[in-house]
Amino acid sequence: MSGIQGTRTYPGAGDTSDLKYPLGTRLREALTEVRFHQLFGAEEQEPELPAERRFPRLFGLWRLRARACSGTGAWRLLLARLPPLHWLPHYRWRAWLLGDAVAGVTVGIVHVPQGMAFALLASVPPVFGLYTSFFPVLIYSLLGTGRHLSTGTFAILSLMTGSAVERLVPEPLVGNLSGIEKEQLDAQRVGVAAAVAFGSGALMLGMFVLQLGVLSTFLSEPVVKALTSGVALHVLVSQLPSLLGLSLPRQIGCFSLFKTLAAVLTALPRSSPAELTISALSLALLVPVKELNVRFRDRLPTPIPGEVVMVLLASTLCFASSLDTRYHVQIVGLLPGGTQLLLTMDPSLSRFPQPLLPNLAELPRILADSLPIALVTFAVSASLASIYADKYSYAIDSNQLAGLFSCIVVLSVLLWLGPFFYYLPKAVLACINISSMRQMFFQMQELPQLWHISRVDFAVWMVTWVAVVTLNVDLGLAVGVVFSMMTVVCRTRRVQCLALGQAEGTELYRPLRGSHKLLQVPGLCILSYPTPLYFGTRGQFRRNLEWHLGLGEGEKETSKPDGPTVAVAEPVRVVVLDFSGVTFADAAGAREVVQLASRCRDARIRLLLAQCNASVLGTLTRAGLLDRVTPDQLFVSVQDAAAYALGSLVRGSSTRSESQEALGCGK
Repeated sequence: MSGIQGTRTYPGAGDTSDLKYPLGTRLREALTEVRFHQLFGAEEQEPELPAERRFPRLFGLWRLRARACSGTGAWRLLLARLPPLHWLPHYRWRAWLLGDAVAGVTVGIVHVPQGMAFALLASVPPVFGLYTSFFPVLIYSLLGTGRHLSTGTFAILSLMTGSAVERLVPEPLVGNLSGIEKEQLDAQRVGVAAAVAFGSGALMLGMFVLQLGVLSTFLSEPVVKALTSGVALHVLVSQLPSLLGLSLPRQIGCFSLFKTLAAVLTALPRSSPAELTISALSLALLVPVKELNVRFRDRLPTPIPGEVVMVLLASTLCFASSLDTRYHVQIVGLLPGGTQLLLTMDPSLSRFPQPLLPNLAELPRILADSLPIALVTFAVSASLASIYADKYSYAIDSNQLAGLFSCIVVLSVLLWLGPFFYYLPKAVLACINISSMRQMFFQMQELPQLWHISRVDFAVWMVTWVAVVTLNVDLGLAVGVVFSMMTVVCRTRRVQCLALGQAEGTELYRPLRGSHKLLQVPGLCILSYPTPLYFGTRGQFRRNLEWHLGLGEGEKETSKPDGPTVAVAEPVRVVVLDFSGVTFADAAGAREVVQLASRCRDARIRLLLAQCNASVLGTLTRAGLLDRVTPDQLFVSVQDAAAYALGSLVRGSSTRSESQEALGCGK
């Protein structure tokens, strides 16, 4: 009933009433789509749309590029791509400089040990971890829009890069390599790692040009958290040989985690007591310091640099005790200029290495590795930047931080402080890698809450984690994304048509299931279909409508697809389909609605459609719906369609009563 309670007249689609006073004594007009457009205006459809109207987005982009060619447009584009031009004139030097300096130095101090440690995950010399901690931070300071995002090395990406490096440049079976052979092997590995980074950057640049940042939305929160937790376990297992002082080839491919565990257990009797002691002492320092930084982060002016303290202590101890020669402890070695690895460095002149392009012939081989790295990089960076942007109320551009002081710290290490890390044991770097995974391991504590909130998201988390741990990072990520999308598809297919009834004394219509106080008019069926109508749901849509309307073979006294046997006293004469939940419809779904309209017409059931959005209505129209129904059967809301249906049922009942009385008099 679309109107005020107490009245018993239900106007038809052609009747008129006063729309200015909807709360008066009369019901307002039941609005069809055509009548609504007549009263409130609508965009007129031209018979032949020009090319610009056919491709509005393409021409809009062209016009935007054309405006950018002007002086004002070029300056606006420059401001968008070089954020310092926008915020630097408004920078409050006295208020912000000291805080930025302290934060930058703190982050830079952390970057130095973590950069060298994560380089081991990527199977490249430690110095390249420092390069990765310098150049990206410098570039992002000029181009980035997130003030709190610290770019540089990242455990997940380092591990994914290391898998590609080990697959394309495996460790030789011969154990002891000469110095020249070791340099050649490192040079090949650095070339592959550079090609992977170049390919990932090129893909991200292409995503920026094509505005494909939306692809990262397919990495849902359960997928990302399960991925990081699984990677943390991979990092832990991969660092076991370094913790125990074992020289073992790195396992790659499916089941690499279990292969590494088996190799470590087999070689356990050959472990080095000295490196095992160093690892135990390092973890005994790093883990409590991490816990203190987390628990007292609001009270501490700056985090305690546990990694730096551990690096200094271990380097001093190794140098003073000659652990590298007496107990064969593996150390970092000359840093950064002792080896000539694709780059030329002259330490005496304290100048940077010459930049070189990677071998482009490697790009076809590393494309499959670059794509997931690009997606994970964008998804993690954008999500972290968005979290801090929301917290501190500033905007970021997800299709493009401040770290100049961090660059200065890393630059100092590269140019002058490198020799101080010569005696740093690699076991300490392995402990830094493991301790940095602490927060990722703790993500598993959220599983009980996730189970309580959504069992489907819990299943996505578990499937992704098991796939990452059992297979590898790339395949596990693919399995998680596919499974996550499948759950969305399955949930759309499981949705049922809901029969609606009117809440007495209101205009509200709610599902009849589980409620005994809703009104249901005999002969009138109001159905809501709250899911997209496409090729995957058309069968479910047809079966539900056949059951509700009795269009299948036999009588309607049948077993409902999701309920017990129900008998209907009076056949349906008018059906209202609420399409407010149908966000889109494809060709298969639209043809299903057209076929339903034909079957309803043959069964003398009047079909009314309510609240179709413009996209769905356009698809249905192009599929030929208006050849089966009239425009007066398309309504703007369920209330309007129900009011018209009630009016038609009342008029039909009166006509039948008069006919029966006339026939009775004739007898």
